[in-house]
Amino acid sequence: MYATDYPHGFPAGFMWGGASAATQIEGAWNIDGKGLSGAECIVGGGQHNSTHDNVTKAALEKAITDQSTQRYPKRHGNDFYHHYKEDIKLMAEMGFKAYRFSISWSRIFPHGDDPAPNEQGLKFYDRVLAELHHYEIEPVVTLFHYDTPAALTLKYNGWADRRIIRAAKRYTQTVLKRYANQVKYWMTFNEINTGTTGFHATGAIDNDYSPAARLQLRYQALHHQFVAGAIATKQLREINPQSKMGCMIGRDQTYPATSNPTDVVLAQREDQLNLFYPDVQIRGEYPAYMNRYFSDHHIHIQMAAGDQELLKVYHADYLSFSYYTSRVSNSRPLASDKKITVNMARGFNNPYLKGTPWGWLIDPRGLRVTLNEFWDRYRVPLFIVENGLGAVDQLTSTMKVHDDYRIAYLKEHIEQIKEAVSDGVKLIGYLMWSPIDIVSFSTSEMSKRYGLVYVDLDDDGQGTYKRIRKDSFFWYQRVIETNGEKLEEEN
Repeated sequence: MYATDYPHGFPAGFMWGGASAATQIEGAWNIDGKGLSGAECIVGGGQHNSTHDNVTKAALEKAITDQSTQRYPKRHGNDFYHHYKEDIKLMAEMGFKAYRFSISWSRIFPHGDDPAPNEQGLKFYDRVLAELHHYEIEPVVTLFHYDTPAALTLKYNGWADRRIIRAAKRYTQTVLKRYANQVKYWMTFNEINTGTTGFHATGAIDNDYSPAARLQLRYQALHHQFVAGAIATKQLREINPQSKMGCMIGRDQTYPATSNPTDVVLAQREDQLNLFYPDVQIRGEYPAYMNRYFSDHHIHIQMAAGDQELLKVYHADYLSFSYYTSRVSNSRPLASDKKITVNMARGFNNPYLKGTPWGWLIDPRGLRVTLNEFWDRYRVPLFIVENGLGAVDQLTSTMKVHDDYRIAYLKEHIEQIKEAVSDGVKLIGYLMWSPIDIVSFSTSEMSKRYGLVYVDLDDDGQGTYKRIRKDSFFWYQRVIETNGEKLEEEN
């Protein structure tokens, strides 16, 4: 072997594309037999405020009877339900090799545990998959993307109750069997690690619990999700052994604030709380370091007979993750040290990094660090399935969007991905977030735009829904065409 024997570019067949979620794009929340998901009961935040975990039972019951789409923006999304042909054609024009989307549980089973699936909902995804295959775009499908049916929150308090696993099992069996020969890459839960922050991921209302009881509930709910994910993996291997089931986390790359060993230990411990999830889903068991954490916080995970064996045998085939930012651990902060929320993790500001208009730190090199650490730790294929910039885009009088800031963000991250590939990391692909403007998950705003395609829609749901190509659209088109070789913006 010579020193030059390493990859110098992206491999042939690298899957370039984009990603989105049903609750942020589909709309059509009350037609063709669809039921409500918890996400569609989240009131719009406005002014960059997040409301996705501030949910009470009274608020949920009110939302279920409220017919408003303005008050609940995820009910209209960008109306992908009626624009899917146009949107997929735009993805094909960019040269997409893959597109990640999620199936809405409540579109298939309106109440989550109905006796039979909703055929109209299944036919919608038949049409979406047919359109993707028409353009030779590989579908990458998420089974659970922050959309626990609202009816199951009222019935079981979501994933807090083990009985929900039976309903989830019926749902996954239905869709895995239906689309067995149309989808090669599946994922279980989107950013499963965010379950420790509450309702959006667990479907459980816990705002009136004590802090200790709330943490107990959330980790128990996460265990039920681990089990449901393993069951789905078992189902897929029985239905189509050639397909792959991945797990997915939101990666919070963590740095110590200083070289003080106390900061280093703190950063390690906080990083382990992020790595816990793929440790369970890929290594197949609860890691030993969590024993102390559970003991310190008086958490007792109730397991049923067979759970541990299920997790061990039916582990994930690949590790997918979102990457937007990094965080800093500081054991002895000064009064001047500012603590911020980056994505859904709390950390201290990093003076070496710039932030987005929403305060998320921009750290492309952190993505290279993450890729190398993941590859060294797990030795399974990796898949970047979310990475992008939420920003306020201005539509000019000539119907253009000059989003050079988004191009710069994506370019810097792709450069670091290329470095990681040269480091020896085995990477399936890169799916940016998100090809078409969507309703933001965290704030329920349209004004926090991620897309390469502009959608004429405001935060109140007013607009024509017209699709307009941004400058980043043509830039990404060239990136894909050259397999990541041409990253500079053309004048």
